[in-house]
This record gives sequence, structure tokens and C-alpha cells, in this order.
Amino acid sequence: MKRILFLTMVAILSAGTVFAQKSALKDAKRALGREDLKEARTLIQQASTNPETATDPETWKVMGDIGNKAFDNERTKAMLGQSANDKVMYDGLMESYQPYLKADSLGELPDDKGKTKNKFRKDISGVLRANHPFYINGGVYYNEQNDYARATDFFEVYWNIPALPMFEGQKDAFLLDSTYQTIKYYAIISAISADQNERAVSLLQRASKEPFIENSAYKESDIYELLASQYERVGDSVKFIETLNLGAQKFPESKYFVPNLINVFIRNGQTDKAVEYLDQAIANDPANACDLNSVKGALLAEKGDYAGAEAEYQKALTQDPNCERALENLARNYIIQAQDLKETTATLSNRQQQVENDKKTVELYQQSLPLLEKLEQVTKARDGVTKQEINSVLLLLRNAYYNLSVLGVDKSAQLKVVEDQLDLE
Repeated sequence: MKRILFLTMVAILSAGTVFAQKSALKDAKRALGREDLKEARTLIQQASTNPETATDPETWKVMGDIGNKAFDNERTKAMLGQSANDKVMYDGLMESYQPYLKADSLGELPDDKGKTKNKFRKDISGVLRANHPFYINGGVYYNEQNDYARATDFFEVYWNIPALPMFEGQKDAFLLDSTYQTIKYYAIISAISADQNERAVSLLQRASKEPFIENSAYKESDIYELLASQYERVGDSVKFIETLNLGAQKFPESKYFVPNLINVFIRNGQTDKAVEYLDQAIANDPANACDLNSVKGALLAEKGDYAGAEAEYQKALTQDPNCERALENLARNYIIQAQDLKETTATLSNRQQQVENDKKTVELYQQSLPLLEKLEQVTKARDGVTKQEINSVLLLLRNAYYNLSVLGVDKSAQLKVVEDQLDLE
């Protein structure tokens, strides 16, 4: 008899506990109805952490409704021209999101008979569809507060909502236009600004796999440029080069991928590979001969192919006679050859050979002069030119004038003008 009584008491206590938690859920709904959001939050938190109600979809539906009510109250004030608390409004909007997702997820679980009866999906999907545009506003708000991580949260939710399972098969539920594509970019840029590098990489990878919608904010190639840049930022050289290669294949007209690949090969001492990609870049962007042909010329000069280098510099100057890089490099090309010949001549004992070498040396220095003199004019005429840049050109001119004077070609007057500008003692 005592055993039966004891078991009955246990059953009563257990039922009382379940009832208490169910009561917490009901009380939370009542508090929400009278807009006592503080009390509603306290009560629903209790229900969400108790095993008896934590798996009940309604618990999470009510939690989402509480956040949505906080959002809706402030939004109504704003619509009526009253003073609204933006932080409370957008925090409430975000507060509703995850609980709504959990409520829908739990509602999709089959019952004991294997049937799914998600009585909350219609209501939740309606709220999320209506609230969808306001996640942009929340992102902008937090961006203006310089809270870039929080801004990313809002932009990412805006990005996520149309792809939720509850909207599967509803092609007309959202207008996935240029604005939608632009907000993806805002999410990525905000993550980068927040120094959330792994998150930025994840978002960029996701964006690269989704259909791209033309917009006025950015191009599809920008996604791959940012992705490569992020890999470089975190020191993942393998992924950096992989992304550069992928970008070069997908966007051959881009001025980012191939030039960066070329720089990688140059840094790694892979001159032949760099030249190969330079040829590709020149073919893709012949209008950029000043830079591309000049770089190729410099690489050939490093290998001792002065004739090949000269041909590349001349191509650059044919397109752009004022190309500073080509003017300087071609002049250096002649000066280096002249200096090499001078060193060789110093080791000779054959006077006739010395005379012939001196003649060739003079010719090489003289070939550099018109290039350097024009370079001086172009450099001085450029906006924002620095004193250091001008001095660099003047030092080259001084070298050529001095060596010509030593070799019997009087350039003393020109040498003095240059040295006066350099203010040499």
C-alpha cells in the first residue's frame, strides 16, 4: 500500500513539473499579449531550457514572436513619425530570426505516425518574408556604428532567408535582383572590415558558387579578387595562387589576376613562367603595353637578353612615347651594356680593341641620353612628382654625362646643370 502511494506521489510531482513548464510557456504568451516583453523573455527562457518544453516548436515560435514584437513596436513608432529606438528595433529583428528557424525545424520533425504537421511554418514564413528587407536597414545601422561584425550578421541573414527550406519551391517569394546581389557584397566587405577573415573567405566562396546578378556595386571578378586577397592576407599562398589561376581563366580581361601571378613568379625566381604569363597579359590587354612590355623587357634584361629587352621597351614606347618605365629601363639597358663593356675594356692589352670598345661604349651612353632627357621632362611635368623621383632621373643623367666626358665627349656644361639641381658639394 505504501509503495502504491509512493509511486502515485512521484507521478503527481512529475506531472506537476511538466505542468509548471507548460505554464511558463503559456505565461510567456500572456506576457507577450500584454506587451510585457521583459517578463515574456524571462518566462520563455525558462521554457527553452527545460527538457519538457525545449523541443516544443511553440516555445521557439513564441521566443521569435517576442523579438518580432520588439521590432514591430519600434517600427510602428518610426512609421508614425514618433521617436523610435533603432537599436531596440534591429536587435529585436535579429532576436526573432534564430528562434523562428528552430521552431520551423522542430515543426518539420515527424510524429509517432511518421507524419509532419508543422502548424507554425505558414506564420513564420509570412513574418520572415515581410521582415526580409529590414535586415538591410539593420546592417546599415550597425555599419554606421562601426560594429562591422554585427552588420555582417544582418546582411548575411538577408542573404540567407530566400534560401531557407520553408521557401523551397516558391520562386516568387522574393525578388532576387541587383539589390540582393549587392547585399552579398556588403556582407563580405563588412566581414573583412571586422577582421573576420575566415568568415569573409566562407562568404566569398559561397558567393562564387551562386549565380551572379549584374549590379552597379561590383563585378563578378571582384569576388575572386577579394577571395585571392583574403588568402594572401591570411598567408595561404597555395589558395592564393589557385584563386589567381582560376580568376585568370574566368576573367582574362582583368588587370588583377595575371599581373599578380606574374609578381608571384618573379618573387619566386620563375622568370620563364612570368614571361609566359606576360605574353598572355599582353595579348589580353595590348593597351597596357607601357607596364606589361616594360616588365617583360626588365625580365629579359635580367637574363642578359638586352636585344630582346630593347624590343619590348620599344613596343611600349611605340604605344606610349611618354611611358616613364620604358624610357628609364631602356636607358638603363644601354648604360648597363656600356658599363659592362668598360669593365671588359679595362682588362684588354690590345690598343685597337680598346679603341673599338670605347667607341661602342660612347654610342651606348649616347643612345641613353635622349631617353633620359625626355624622362626628365616627363617626370618633372607629372602631377604629384616627388623630389626623390626627380633626383633618381638626374643621377642617371649625371652618370651618362660624366662617362661621356671621360670618354672624350664634352658634356661638362650639361653635367654642371644636373649637379646644380642635385645640389652636390
